[in-house]
Amino acid sequence: MPTALTAPRTRALALCGGLVLALFGVAAFAPLPFTLTRPGVTADTLGTYNGAPVITITGAPTRTTSGQLRATTISATNAGEEISFRTAVVAWVRGDEAVLPSDAVYPQDDPGDAEQETAHQMTESQDSATAAALSYLHLSPSQVTVKIDLGDIGGPSAGQMLSLGIIDKLNGNGHGGDLTGGRIIAGTGTIDERGVIGAVGGIPLKTRAAARDGATVFLVPKSECSDAKVDTPDGLRLVPVTTLASAVAALDALDKGGAVPSC
Repeated sequence: MPTALTAPRTRALALCGGLVLALFGVAAFAPLPFTLTRPGVTADTLGTYNGAPVITITGAPTRTTSGQLRATTISATNAGEEISFRTAVVAWVRGDEAVLPSDAVYPQDDPGDAEQETAHQMTESQDSATAAALSYLHLSPSQVTVKIDLGDIGGPSAGQMLSLGIIDKLNGNGHGGDLTGGRIIAGTGTIDERGVIGAVGGIPLKTRAAARDGATVFLVPKSECSDAKVDTPDGLRLVPVTTLASAVAALDALDKGGAVPSC
């Protein structure tokens, strides 16, 4: 056997190299405090989700609509579920998945608490979406009742699209037509009772979900335009919005061939 391979220094280096490889091997399967996310389902707020109408309105006449207004979501590994270093690297290479710190996705350590919080956020989002839409239309909540059912979808990010769905069902574009103009419109964004649209995160994954489900226009909170422009799917038009009124105006301009804001 060659002397160079049996020298003490060479043996030491070989041993160190073996230890490093072993450590990398262990790290590849060791759990990390991160959550794996990917494009989730989308739900047409003008239609049904899991067999039930998303928006049901009583106390005022509603209209038959065309087109779709799709709320977008991301899918994530369960709260408390850790992923391996290898899984994180594969997700980074694939590009259609993202790895985020678990506490950014699930601020609560307990999985049960995390589930309750996302459900609570959705309830608040539905209430705010209803209040914003009725206020925009100058309708009293004491006369008009809105019931929203998005099944197991949680969190606050469907707010904007729920408000637009309520407006379209009650008033359309205000000129006898649909807010959608017959298109498949997708979007995301929180909304408060004043109609202010807020940032939500996960935009690149949501634009992928929107394009996958046939959307050609994506309404994005203006503050997240830079995120939305990361690997934007072909054929998907990004329209920045800041308020419910600006979203309605953008859709009206889109339908009439007017000037539409862009990211």
